[in-house]
Amino acid sequence: MENFNVNEKRFISAVEKALDVAAKKLPDDVVARLSEMRDSETSLSAKAFYDCYFENMDKATELSRPICQDTGVVNFYVKVGTHFPLIDSLEALLVKAVERATQSVPLRHNAVETFVEKNTGTNLGTKVPYIEWEVVPHSSELELTIYLAGGGSSLPGRATVMVPSAGYEAITEFVLDTMVNYGINACPPLVVGVGVGPCVASSARLAKKATLRTLGSRNSSEVVAKEEQKLFDTLNKIGIGPQGLGGRESVMAVHIENMARHPSSFGVAVAFGCWAHRRMTLKISDTLDFKVTTHKGVTL
Repeated sequence: MENFNVNEKRFISAVEKALDVAAKKLPDDVVARLSEMRDSETSLSAKAFYDCYFENMDKATELSRPICQDTGVVNFYVKVGTHFPLIDSLEALLVKAVERATQSVPLRHNAVETFVEKNTGTNLGTKVPYIEWEVVPHSSELELTIYLAGGGSSLPGRATVMVPSAGYEAITEFVLDTMVNYGINACPPLVVGVGVGPCVASSARLAKKATLRTLGSRNSSEVVAKEEQKLFDTLNKIGIGPQGLGGRESVMAVHIENMARHPSSFGVAVAFGCWAHRRMTLKISDTLDFKVTTHKGVTL
């Protein structure tokens, strides 16, 4: 890291450690929800799967190994103040942290260059790691969310555009169809993110961000929050259960993110997070104090 100054090296090391923790320890809300689902489960086989999940988590901590061998493509969601001291070099620092974590965690090599079909071996590639930016005027702080998006949970994602005459009930039908036909491939129980907007692209971005909310949180709109609850109740009645082999519940949470649409169309997208929903959020001050908000007791 000879080309980076002291503060930049400190930042890289902290994010590298955060990637290590994110790969090996689930966030508190996910652990709590899985525990709740295990306790309320009536199927003995489903309960056994939950026991396996918790044994997996314990072994990951004990052996310092990733919870899942598919450590995913690294996603960063960056909410950065315009006065944050490292804003100009932030992308390079995040890329370097991924490169280092690939060796130190280790992260599985999951960046395959499209069309040429070459695995880079570094988890770096064209526009990878994926970085989504939100700039906050007049702020000097950074909020960074890390998401390790495995191939299994990404596989069932779908998006479409509908005509307004289909009605918003068509959203429910689309989500249900996706869950029933493809959800089993994503290692349930699942976190379900639904995006509704003017087109496929905007809806897909919203759906992915919806999966990153705190489990069980509700949309600020009372109308949308009721839709979240309706979908949550409905999806949990279809009986997919853990690993798709039946059980009382099939989803950990359903979150909807929405935006205004075009008068003649609206887009709908669905994104999933698997049971090993590996995300971490850090809040970083202008003096580079790191606070982990998703994992109690974790310091960087």
